[in-house]
Amino acid sequence: MPGTRDRIASIARPGWRAARTARRLRVLATAAALATGLASAAALARELPGFAELEAAGARIGAIRVRTLDVFDTADPAESGALFRAANALHVVTRPWLIERSLLFATGDPVSVKRIEETERVLRTTRSLYEVSIRPVAVVDGVVDVEVTTRDTWTFDPGLSATRSGGANANSYALREYNLLGTGLGISFGRFSNVDRSGNEFAIGGERLFGSTLSASFLQTNNSDGERLSARLLRPFHELDARWAAGVTASLDDRVDPLYRAGEIVARYRRREDRAEAFGGLSEGLVDGWVRRWSGGVSMQRDAYAAEPGFVAPPVLPADETLVAPFLRLEVIEDRFVTSRNLNQMGRPEFVAMGLQSTLQVGWASRSLGSTQDALLYAASVSRGFEPGPRQTLLASGRLDGRFADGAIERQRLGGQLQYFLPQARRWMFYAALSGDLLTRPGPLDMLTLGGDSGLRGYPLRYQTGTQRVLLSLEERLYTDLYWFRLFRIGAAGFIDVGRAWGGPNAGPESDRWLADVGVGLRIFSVRAAFSNVLHVDLAVPIDGPAGVKPVQFLVRTRTRF
Repeated sequence: MPGTRDRIASIARPGWRAARTARRLRVLATAAALATGLASAAALARELPGFAELEAAGARIGAIRVRTLDVFDTADPAESGALFRAANALHVVTRPWLIERSLLFATGDPVSVKRIEETERVLRTTRSLYEVSIRPVAVVDGVVDVEVTTRDTWTFDPGLSATRSGGANANSYALREYNLLGTGLGISFGRFSNVDRSGNEFAIGGERLFGSTLSASFLQTNNSDGERLSARLLRPFHELDARWAAGVTASLDDRVDPLYRAGEIVARYRRREDRAEAFGGLSEGLVDGWVRRWSGGVSMQRDAYAAEPGFVAPPVLPADETLVAPFLRLEVIEDRFVTSRNLNQMGRPEFVAMGLQSTLQVGWASRSLGSTQDALLYAASVSRGFEPGPRQTLLASGRLDGRFADGAIERQRLGGQLQYFLPQARRWMFYAALSGDLLTRPGPLDMLTLGGDSGLRGYPLRYQTGTQRVLLSLEERLYTDLYWFRLFRIGAAGFIDVGRAWGGPNAGPESDRWLADVGVGLRIFSVRAAFSNVLHVDLAVPIDGPAGVKPVQFLVRTRTRF
């Protein structure tokens, strides 16, 4: 826009009116230049073929350019204020090499839409990235240059939070950095307090550590009732076409657990859990849209129980046990994903796994390896998505784990869930979720709980206990266009919950009936931060609630979804 800029120069003269006019014209000139540049880029994008067309033509990847952008786009007038500029100045942008090493394609590879789409899915699961764009920028003689552009999230979390659910309060304060100096490494330390315990916590680790295929973490928590330690070093199946995986994990958890009845603690006992696993796996990669992965290894689990001085102990404590078991695991994945918006998030792409995903693991615990009993250990999970009608989504999942010892099933848990999404208008969604669980021959302290902390929002936490549980939740969701301070998206919901937990020796008289509640809630999505939590603020009213249950429950919680 040289004519505009010449005009600015010609009227520059002393006086505040002239200076103000000059500033306005500079803004207009910048906006015009930006619009011209965007129009040219759009025209160029229209001229270039898409990745699908390039793949069909047999094109290959040429140069790959990576652009990592700051948290806020200060060229956008809505994000050009002093607050946004200060945030960018304090933030360390993700290192381009970290993105380069995470790409699932390289120079010289044939163009593959599947691998480009999977790369975007992988990058978008990274907490430190808000936006991801992969596009062709030049095509010459069957070679396509590719530009990968990412925009960061705000990754420093001061970690001050307070929550309330089921009539109980919890709070924490911590300092967390999810992308230390732009390297992808996370580190945190802080203090927490909840209904069960308080403690100090330190954690460090990361996925795809420093752009590699390794995942590592270490956690140490010193609690008011014990301690918790965990560590892992994995080379997972980091992509669908990955050919091998290996890793080791270990954890120790020493704590005092409560036993609830009608939302009140009736007993406490000390429990120590030690867990460890080493494994290796092989796969042929992605073949005809399917992935099959075989893994083998050894697992160890040790559980010890004891009465805790100063507290009423449960009537019966389980015997201590150790299970050391070589195992074999099979994982089957169907490569079928769809991209959606406004399901469990707001204003961001969501990649929904619609294909079959299943895992089966079988192990044998033997006294000869130090186990306290010979037992067949088994675990399985399965999930799949369906489209029962236009724009409708149904997600189904199930899980099973337990053991077979001395000719009988022991400590088996069977569970399943259905989730249904029905868009009704641009901003409205009907959501329904039905879940159920069943325990078979549980241990003395194995139980299912239901209350304000587990989906029955109008009741105290852990209000009902039993060996069977069913919960139905119906919601009418509103996804508004509100975008507060370019930081928070706002949603709302009206809901009804119906459920019950019952059966077994730990169930009390409060488990003799079905319970229901109705309520409304506000959803505040922190979309520009790596900790991208969803703040739930709910008011729930029990329907014909039993005596002793408050007529209104006020809940404030952070969740990862709507």
